Amino acid sequence: MALKIVVLAKQVPDTRNVGKDAMTAEGTVNRAALPAIFNPEDLNALEQALRLKEQNPGSTVGILTMGPPRAGEIIRQGLYRGADTGWLLTDRLFAGADTLATSYALATAIKKIGDVDIVIGGRQAIDGDTAQVGPQVAQKLGLNQVTYVEEVKEVKEANGVKKVTVKRVIDGGVETVEAPLPVVLTVNGSAAPCRPQNAKLVMKYKRATCPMERPAEGTPYDYLYDERPELNLNQWSVADVKVKAIKNIVFQAKESKTLTASDADIEGMIKELLDEKIIG
Repeated sequence: MALKIVVLAKQVPDTRNVGKDAMTAEGTVNRAALPAIFNPEDLNALEQALRLKEQNPGSTVGILTMGPPRAGEIIRQGLYRGADTGWLLTDRLFAGADTLATSYALATAIKKIGDVDIVIGGRQAIDGDTAQVGPQVAQKLGLNQVTYVEEVKEVKEANGVKKVTVKRVIDGGVETVEAPLPVVLTVNGSAAPCRPQNAKLVMKYKRATCPMERPAEGTPYDYLYDERPELNLNQWSVADVKVKAIKNIVFQAKESKTLTASDADIEGMIKELLDEKIIG
């Protein structure tokens, strides 16, 4: 059966090779001093997606990433390995997005892509190590999710219902889980490593660019983008995915409240947090 698969991927600073200039005076990561790489566990997720594509003729794999224009390189690296397309969410208004804002933007983009069967990404990114984005995307889309995936075994359809079978790690061992589609999967770094880039695909897609990366009119190879539509990568802004705003919220301890364990107190606290947009 044909599947529509979206891989969540992130371009991250290579925190595995940290030198003396890796941190700023404020204690944050100095991204300019570290090379940008494809988040390692997202590569594990891409491999599982590509295996599903091979098992299910007619399936497609797309790379969805969020970042500055240079993050288009992540899409190209996916194309070099066998992905079919990609979408870059890039906008100055996305800058500083935490996991809540990032997952909201990604979820709205997935809705725009439409009819997605499987969303798959790495368990966590090495520049944050939160492991929150995948589960938050699932929650915002109202989809089933399976975390800590080691292997995506197969997708089968029975009685009109498509289900994926995966092997996942749990404390003390592994378990096999079956979940109906559509579904969100997050993959461990201990899963199978991603295949190397294919030389023929590198030659085919090496000039694939998003609009903000495109060479100026009249420069060499500018004609290719009219002749070869596959070289035009998708680029979406805040407006394209209907995200109203990205806000940074600073928490300050101005007051405290004492709550009981009653349902009324807990429901009141949740309503207040939602009203203040502290959670969502």
